[in-house]
Amino acid sequence: MMQFAVFFVLISSFTAFGGEFFKADPANMPQVKLPDVLTTSAGQKITSPEDWKKIRRPEVLELFRQHEYGRVPAIPVQTSFKVTNTDSKAMDGAATLKQIAVNVANGEKSITINVSLFVPNKRTGPVPIFLLICNRPPKNIDPTRKEKSPFWPAEEVVARGYGIAAFHNADVALDNKESFQSGAFKVLEQERKGDSWATIAAWAWGASRVMDYFETDPDIAKDKVAVLGHSRGGKTALWCGAQDERFALVISNDSGCSGAALSRRKLPEKESVARINTTFPYWFCENYKKYNDDVDALPFDQHALIALMAPRAVYVASASQDLWADPRGEFQSLIHAAPVYELFGKKGLPASEMPAIGEALHGEAMGYHIREGKHDLTLVDWQYFMDFADKLFKKK
Repeated sequence: MMQFAVFFVLISSFTAFGGEFFKADPANMPQVKLPDVLTTSAGQKITSPEDWKKIRRPEVLELFRQHEYGRVPAIPVQTSFKVTNTDSKAMDGAATLKQIAVNVANGEKSITINVSLFVPNKRTGPVPIFLLICNRPPKNIDPTRKEKSPFWPAEEVVARGYGIAAFHNADVALDNKESFQSGAFKVLEQERKGDSWATIAAWAWGASRVMDYFETDPDIAKDKVAVLGHSRGGKTALWCGAQDERFALVISNDSGCSGAALSRRKLPEKESVARINTTFPYWFCENYKKYNDDVDALPFDQHALIALMAPRAVYVASASQDLWADPRGEFQSLIHAAPVYELFGKKGLPASEMPAIGEALHGEAMGYHIREGKHDLTLVDWQYFMDFADKLFKKK
């Protein structure tokens, strides 16, 4: 029998000016029942890190594969890497640029994931690195730096002593309904079933193939790699980090529905499972559509996805005007994932109430901020991410 914990969720209201973003309205406090992340489907209560790792974590992963993101085909692939370009005087001498072709093949079928990587030249050893899963046009991650975008502020990140890398999600799978006919789906071709992978899972798989390369690069601190994404890229980063425990920090920016936000919060201003499955039917497995009209029947909610990162670090970011992504629902996923972190002796966020707009809550292994503005990934967001990483990776 599925176990539930009961929480009370405040309906949000947006104030365009001033500091108050969410107002408590006692007349509108819908009761939301969330599956208990520490109770197995058989009713067993998880009380130790060992039981989480051996029993509950594999079960939760399997539930997400079966009902939401789908599973990667169990087909062996051959992965190889080639550094196609190196510039040791990039950014006016501040960084070294490496452009890497990550080739993934299954016999004669293959894809190439093109990665741009900057590492600071002022370094005494391997550096921590941020990997962006880019879902915006490639000009946003221009390795020549002729075009610079706050979406990928390479200069600012390098100046803080970090490496920064990016790949474009279209190298793995196209972001359209025809994506199943090309890219990774062609390399790992199989008969499609209800739990077959779709583009979110494919992009996450691609990020893990980039991590395969990072493990070979002596300039990268392999135990200090962060994966992040915005919007659909944020959903991808979360699913990637949930499965691939090599990532020390997983960052979701405005990932919203089917990312960090709780699905069971039924508010008119937020995206729903039914809406996302209708608009983007190729992002998730076919089984997920069964819950379009009954999200309460899901055997999990997105707080369980956050919990899959434990005891590694996770960061969720929201924007004040991005009601579609449900900032409060994103924040509450962190709060309700915290019990799993506590099993490992790690505290969650330092407060249970949302911070004010423009403020952050940075705990031992969890971080959150809500920035002023719209649905976007900005330099302000990156600065908060780096502040958190400074503490996590013990940078001075």
